[in-house]
Amino acid sequence: MMEAARVVDRQIWRHAGLSSGARSIPEETAVALTYNGGTYAVMMTTPQDLEDFAIGFSLSEGVISSPADIDSLDVVGLDDGIELRMWLSKPKADRLQERRRHIAGPTGCGLCGIDSVAVAVRPAAVVGPGRQFWSEQIMTAMRNISSRQKLNIETRAVHAAAFWDVSGGIVALREDVGRHNALDKLSGALARASVAAGEGMILLTSRVSVEMVQKTAAIGATAMVSVSAPTALAVRMADAAGITLAAIARADGFEVFTHPYRIRFGAVAQDAGRQRLC
Repeated sequence: MMEAARVVDRQIWRHAGLSSGARSIPEETAVALTYNGGTYAVMMTTPQDLEDFAIGFSLSEGVISSPADIDSLDVVGLDDGIELRMWLSKPKADRLQERRRHIAGPTGCGLCGIDSVAVAVRPAAVVGPGRQFWSEQIMTAMRNISSRQKLNIETRAVHAAAFWDVSGGIVALREDVGRHNALDKLSGALARASVAAGEGMILLTSRVSVEMVQKTAAIGATAMVSVSAPTALAVRMADAAGITLAAIARADGFEVFTHPYRIRFGAVAQDAGRQRLC
């Protein structure tokens, strides 16, 4: 199977002059997602954690309700890409046949091939009450992302999506050249591990667009935090979905755009070595 990064030769110009050397850059390949023999989507993605991507994408698209709806999943190498070959249980296969469509997506495309405005801006699922988080927990969680981005440390060219909760810290992190793909991979990883996402936060190293909110709502997380700003539509969608949206997270703080009641500002209270809210 294809490696996630590749070392290439390049020339380097700086004010001190011209030199040459090698650099590691992320790989990008066409990945076809097929169900019961028919192609549903072709996305450009980083060829790692592809089983997670297949399941997370299928959940985000509403093709499946849980990983159990997939009878079999094979990662098949092709001459010019990769096929994620899935066979669905009969009820899901019959439903998919009624709404099958074809998408060709450039890097990180989240809405390519959508054929109506209503589908593109479909309401996100409404999340549950969740829990509250201390502002210092959010700061600590965001600080810990960089050191866990192995592919980005190597290439400085990929996005990350992570899940954090009080008991485990950063439970899972996935990377990809496409921010939507990274979040889908994370969704698949959480679903495969049966993680209850309602008690934690989604952490993003990219901007927050409407489809990132839709995917977070589908995961069931009640809070999301990003290093970049959200779009206006993303804010409206997060508000309607009941998601606490914090963004522009920097070393000195962050900004809260929706449902701020889930965030308490200050240090974390300690009780017998366990974190709690008071």
